[in-house]
Amino acid sequence: MKTAVSIPDDVFEKAEHLARRMKKSRSQLFSNALEEYVDRHAPDRVTEAMDKVCAEIGTEPDPFVSAASRRILEHSEW
Repeated sequence: MKTAVSIPDDVFEKAEHLARRMKKSRSQLFSNALEEYVDRHAPDRVTEAMDKVCAEIGTEPDPFVSAASRRILEHSEW
């Protein structure tokens, strides 16, 4: 789909330079950038990413971390 947008000159120049450096067209660069921006701001995707990380590392408490946390809390002033 084609669309027209207005962007500041300095942003355009930076994008132009990056597109040349990456050997991509401006259209491809803008498309990739917008896709990444949308993905980063989609709450469901953030939740999915966090769920994936939790699944990979597991949810079992680490005995060392538990013991260290307990020692720190015992010596902290409340």
